[in-house]
Amino acid sequence: MFHVALYQPEIPPNTGNIGRQCVGMRAALHLIGPVGFDLSRQAVRRAGLDYWDDLELTIHPSPEAFLAWLGSREPWVVTRRGTLRYDMPAYADGDVMIFGSETRGLPDAWVERWAGRSVHVPVLGPVRNYNLANTVGIVLAQACLRAGFYD
Repeated sequence: MFHVALYQPEIPPNTGNIGRQCVGMRAALHLIGPVGFDLSRQAVRRAGLDYWDDLELTIHPSPEAFLAWLGSREPWVVTRRGTLRYDMPAYADGDVMIFGSETRGLPDAWVERWAGRSVHVPVLGPVRNYNLANTVGIVLAQACLRAGFYD
C-alpha cells in the first residue's frame, strides 16, 4: 500500500478526488494540517463522498506530527522543482509520496531535505502546473504500475 500525503490542502474538491483515487488504488491518505476546510462526517456526507468510509485516512494536525509519523522513512516529494521525472523512480510497496498545497506547494526545506527523491510531472503546454488531484492521479497510477500492483 502506498501513502499519499497532502501538505496543508486548501481545496475540498481536490482532496475529495484524491480520496476517491486512494480508495480505488488502495492507498492511504494523510492530510498534513492545518487543513483549510471542514472534514467532519456531516460535511463529507453533504459533499457526496460516499466512499469516504472506505478511505484509510490519517489527519496529522501539524507538519511536525507528520514528520514524527514518517520517522526515518525516505518519502518521494512531488514538486514541479523535482529532479526525477515521475515515471523514473522504482516505487515500492509502503512508499510515501508527499504533495504540496494547491497555492504554496511544499516548503523549500522539505524539497531540499529529500532532494534526491524529488519527482515532477513534465508540463508540455503553456500552463504553470497541473491540478493537484490530476498530479496525484498521474503519479499514483505510475507508482502502482511500477510496483507491480496491477499484475
